[in-house]
Amino acid sequence: MNAKLKFLLIIAILIIVSLTLIYTHQQMTRENSTVEDEFYFGVSFGGLEPLEAKILIDRTKNYTNLFLINSHDLTTNETALNEVCDYAADADLKFIVYFDLISRETYPWHQTWLDTAHERWGDKFLGIHLRDEPGGKQIDGQEPIQNATDYSDAANQFINNIALSNSMIDIKNKGILTFTSDYALYWWDYLAGYDTVFVELGWNLDSTQQIALCRGAANIQNKDWGTIIVWKYYEPPYLANAQEIYGDMVLAYKSGAKYIVVFNYPIYPENNPYGILSDEHLEAMENFWNYTNRNPRTNSEKTVVEAALVLPKDYGWGMRRNEYITNDRIWGLWPEDEKAPIIMDNTKKLLNQYGSNLDIIYNDENFNFSSKYTKIYYWNNSST
Repeated sequence: MNAKLKFLLIIAILIIVSLTLIYTHQQMTRENSTVEDEFYFGVSFGGLEPLEAKILIDRTKNYTNLFLINSHDLTTNETALNEVCDYAADADLKFIVYFDLISRETYPWHQTWLDTAHERWGDKFLGIHLRDEPGGKQIDGQEPIQNATDYSDAANQFINNIALSNSMIDIKNKGILTFTSDYALYWWDYLAGYDTVFVELGWNLDSTQQIALCRGAANIQNKDWGTIIVWKYYEPPYLANAQEIYGDMVLAYKSGAKYIVVFNYPIYPENNPYGILSDEHLEAMENFWNYTNRNPRTNSEKTVVEAALVLPKDYGWGMRRNEYITNDRIWGLWPEDEKAPIIMDNTKKLLNQYGSNLDIIYNDENFNFSSKYTKIYYWNNSST
C-alpha cells in the first residue's frame, strides 16, 4: 500500500472514531437529560414523644417519602430516637435527624449512633440536620460573632465557627451528609461545610428571592438545595393557608429543589395530633405529591437557570424588606450601607424580569460562574 493510501485510510479511521465518540456523547447526554432526578418531599416533626411521630408518619406516609426528625427531645434520648427511625424506615420513608450539636461529653452515645446509622438503616438514613438557622441568627445578632474588622473578617469568622466545630468535624469524618435550614447567608453556610441548605419560605419574605439566593449558592458551589415551608404568623394559624403553601411547593419544585419539607410543630394543649398542620394543609400536601407524579422532572429541567445577579464579595446582607423589616443589617454587625438600596433596586428589577429563572450569587475568585449563565448582571448595573 502506497503512502497516499495509508494516509487516506488513517484519515477515514479518525473520522469514523470521531463520529462514534460524538454519537456516544449525544446519546449519553440525551439519556441523562431524560432521567428523572432525585426528589424528596416530606414533613418535619418537632414533638416530644415517639407516639406523636408515629401518628404523623401514618397520616402522611402515602404522599411523602421523607421525614425530618426535628426534635431536641428525641435526639437526646437514644431509645426514643431509634424507635422513631425504625418506624420511619418501616414506612419506607427516608429520614434526616436533627442535632443541635454532637456532644462528646453529655451524650457520648451520639458517636456510636453516627457510626452505626447507615449500617442499621441503610439508605433510609440521609444525614444529619446540624444546628438551625446559623445565617439567620447571625443576621439577627443571636450568634457568637460580635465583632469584626470588615465584611471579609466577619465571613471568615462565620465559616470557621461552623466548619471547625467538633460537631461538623465528627460528622464529616464519618462521611455523613450535613443539612441545615436558614433564611439568610446561604452562600457562607455552604462554604462552612453544609452539603444541603433548606431555604425557609415564610416569614412574609419573597419566596422567589429567597430561592434565588439559596439556589445560586448551591449551583455555583456544586451543592444540593431544598426548601422548608415555615411560619408566616407568630400566632394561630402560624402557617400560611393551604393555597399559599401549595403555591410555594410548586414554585420550589419548578425551581429545581431536591428537597421540599413542610415544617410542623406541636401546639400544646390544643388537641390536634398533627401539630400546626390543619386538614387543609395535609390535603394540599397530598395534592402536591400527586402534582409531582403527574409532572416528573428531568435532570436537565431542574438545573437550567438563565441569568445571575452578582453581589459584592462577602456582602453578608439579609436582603429582607417587607412591612416588618425596613432596614436589615449586614452580618448582624453593621447597618445597611450605600450599596444596599442599589442592590435591592436591581434585585427587584431582575426578579420582575426573570422570576424564578434568576440566581443571586457573590463575587468570589474561588468560583468561576461565567460559563454557567447566559446573562450575568452585577449589583451596580441592571444591564449585562
